[in-house]
Amino acid sequence: MDFKLSEKHLLLQRAIREFAEKSIAPRVAEMEETQEFPEDLISEMGKLGLLGLIIPTQYGGTDMGFLARVLALEQISLVSAAAGMTLQTHHTGLAAILDHGSEEQKQKYLPRLSGGESLAALAVTEPSGGSDLMGMQSTARPEGDHYVANGRKCFISNSHLAKIHSVVLRTGEGSKGLSIFVVEAGTPGFRPGRKEHKCGLLGVNTGELILQDCRIPKENLIAGEGAGLRAVLKTISEVGRSGMAATALGIIGASLEKAVQFSKDRVLYGKPIANLQGIQWLVAEIYSDLEIARLLCYRAGWLRDEGKRCDVEATLAKAFTCEAAVRAARNAVSIYGGYGIMKEYDVQRYLRDALTCVPADGTADISKVILARHALS
Repeated sequence: MDFKLSEKHLLLQRAIREFAEKSIAPRVAEMEETQEFPEDLISEMGKLGLLGLIIPTQYGGTDMGFLARVLALEQISLVSAAAGMTLQTHHTGLAAILDHGSEEQKQKYLPRLSGGESLAALAVTEPSGGSDLMGMQSTARPEGDHYVANGRKCFISNSHLAKIHSVVLRTGEGSKGLSIFVVEAGTPGFRPGRKEHKCGLLGVNTGELILQDCRIPKENLIAGEGAGLRAVLKTISEVGRSGMAATALGIIGASLEKAVQFSKDRVLYGKPIANLQGIQWLVAEIYSDLEIARLLCYRAGWLRDEGKRCDVEATLAKAFTCEAAVRAARNAVSIYGGYGIMKEYDVQRYLRDALTCVPADGTADISKVILARHALS
């Protein structure tokens, strides 16, 4: 085993952290206030190659891979988990096309998604639930050269911001009754609905998508009719969950940075509180969670780059890291004392963001079901 990052990866880490500190950090307060992601940052991320990290060069991407994606999301989320979530959602939405789309679909959509012209989103969850895919009620029926779609999606990240959506709809019965389609913003009968007001990740645009007699060209069907279940499960398990894990990893790292800094600067009883054993234990817990989570996240990204199955490893990384982010942020708030719940200090934002990460791309309970099934097999 070689746990050393390549020079390419180390350069990427430094470049992304510099970008995040320079371009994203000054916009965090604005994102918290407006609950929107600044659209001008999309083009900046496109120019840096962040939007196309996992897209091959023949489609305009940088093809740096999934470990590079984890590293980039971690560095961005150290500054703003909302920005990390926006980017990871984009990757998840385009991964359905990258992994399962036809050559024509890749040539049509991936260049637009890599350069900053468009953001992507994956639309699965409905008011009836997100984990129960078999209970999906939104439908698409063939009619001539199109499918006519009706239904409603909710809790969709990048809902109002993305221009290219990978949408899962029911085209039949049973496990082969789900299909996935590319639906572009502006398609007649397809529109965003209400915007959600979350407790955390406020800079992530989240809301409804409504399909009302929406006519989707048949050439926008990904992987064939009835192949949607397999496609979406692979996309969520390998790309969505590893991205959420990397976003939460950034929250843990930020919690440690702030906790260490504050505990050294804050003086009580005539000495820095870092000298108090109780504070040291809290710092040790954050540090331990960070090191464990980083190994899990990096492994999931590396496995995908190696072409190996990584759905269980990505689920484990997501389950552990998101819960660890809540612990880390809670410990950081405790170290700050009364200051920790004041909006002038970032640690309260870390806690809200971490809590919001937990149910995304698979709840904690669904993760336990997947991990138990794997262990028992």
